Amino acid sequence: MSITGDGPGLSKAKRRLGRYLAGAALLMLTYAFIYRWAVGQFVGGDVTFLGAMHHVVETFTTTGYGEQAAFLEDSPPLQILSILMQLTGVTTVFLTLPLFLVPLVEDALRTAPPTASDLTDHVVICTFTPRGDALVDELDSMGVPYVILESDRDLAEELHGQEYEVVHGDPESVESLEAANAPDALAIVADDDDETNASIILAAKQAAPDARVVSLIEDPRVMDYHHYAGADQVVSPRRLLGESLAGKATTSISSDLGDAIEIGEDFEVAELLVQRESPVEGKTIAESGIGRTTGVNVIGAWFSGEFVSPPAPNAVIDEHTILLVVGREKQLEELRGLTRSSARRFRRGTVIVAGYGEVGSTAAETLASAGVPHVIVDKEDKPGVDVVGDITDPQTLAAANVTEARGVLLALSSDTTAVFATLVSEHISEETEVIARANETGSIAKLYRAGADYVLALSTVAGRMLASTVLDEEVIAPQSQIEIVRTHAPNLVGQSLVEADVRARTNCTVIAVERDGTLVTEISPDFRVEEQDDLIVAGVDEDIYQFNEQFG
Repeated sequence: MSITGDGPGLSKAKRRLGRYLAGAALLMLTYAFIYRWAVGQFVGGDVTFLGAMHHVVETFTTTGYGEQAAFLEDSPPLQILSILMQLTGVTTVFLTLPLFLVPLVEDALRTAPPTASDLTDHVVICTFTPRGDALVDELDSMGVPYVILESDRDLAEELHGQEYEVVHGDPESVESLEAANAPDALAIVADDDDETNASIILAAKQAAPDARVVSLIEDPRVMDYHHYAGADQVVSPRRLLGESLAGKATTSISSDLGDAIEIGEDFEVAELLVQRESPVEGKTIAESGIGRTTGVNVIGAWFSGEFVSPPAPNAVIDEHTILLVVGREKQLEELRGLTRSSARRFRRGTVIVAGYGEVGSTAAETLASAGVPHVIVDKEDKPGVDVVGDITDPQTLAAANVTEARGVLLALSSDTTAVFATLVSEHISEETEVIARANETGSIAKLYRAGADYVLALSTVAGRMLASTVLDEEVIAPQSQIEIVRTHAPNLVGQSLVEADVRARTNCTVIAVERDGTLVTEISPDFRVEEQDDLIVAGVDEDIYQFNEQFG
């Protein structure tokens, strides 16, 4: 692989410097004419224009006067003019010049971002967003090359400095897409606003007619237009996010298992919230005996807002810990009993949906389809909104009857507001579950620390959806915090899991194996992999990458 870069054109700093120098020269010429006139007018002397210009430069730079000093001693007007020139010169030379020279020096020293790439079988990501960043993590975990085509030079330079594969260019330009070697790409992802994405799709189809083009949309109403522009697939992560959050509120993560992810018949992955005063609260993973008593496999957990996979045996389970487990339905039901508090009742009241944008409206539709009563809260009075007000205001929560609600679903566009709303809701009604949307992955831990029972990030959902669209590997649970993939591992053939030391070497868990059309779920350390086996593997992005690198 080789990435090349061309030097930048005339930068803004250079143009500003040119204008500054021209202005400074004009100012000194003007002072030279004024000084020459003043010498003849006030002292009767005769100074050449070159001598006057020499005096002005000396004055501007405060380097001295020499032969012109005699004129100043006997002429107050000339002294006043010299003072004015000194002040102007100091301001011009010593204060203004650094404002232009410093950016110019920085512009000269910084490394220009690449403008072309010769990668092949890669994914071209058109513009860089948090969603694209999540996709990059997915691609890295699968060992799939990528190039970010970014029009913002400063951002492209920053990404290049952070060792992202980036090309500086206009993603709406056929030439820039060709420079990113789009004709040889595995897929092209349009990840900008809806209108810009339509333009990117058209350019991509012209630059690379045979490449698969995937577009992300904010407004589902534009889906047909993107297909008409030539997109092979159109992805709406906000709708999936709304459906996923509503699914948690519908079944309650502390009660039922209706939202479990089915991998095979009677074999599922589920997330279970540990409640206060439940039998396993305060115990370590090992002390709880979850595996021995229920037969489930704990493949991940949220501890104090941080996701860990796999959790250490000495990790302490506390209130608000969420266990990510895999097992049969009966086993999961047994574990549910260990995570619930007998003192805490399960409410069957309404779900408060805060925020009626795309995520909130989708969540409300999902709740309505499931027959779950809900109250919609939004700052704006618009059709469908039941309570108009600020969800961070206790009076608004009281109007929505939060103390009797099953849960509060925060579908807000601001993570800061979501964190504060969580704090307020927990203070007013601690038993009401809080299910929150996060726009940035960095906000997930804050929301959990604020008291949220379940948090799902938009960027994570988008990255998972895109990965399942553009990669050959099947991502079974795009909305999960952990990646569950179906893959083939030829380097494991003939070995047992304990012989290959899979868990220690990759942190991944082989949770099931599909063999001859049958899903094998009883996977012991002595399980031996055969040539035609398809493995169901669970782990975070980098761990899945390690698994594929070592055993793929």
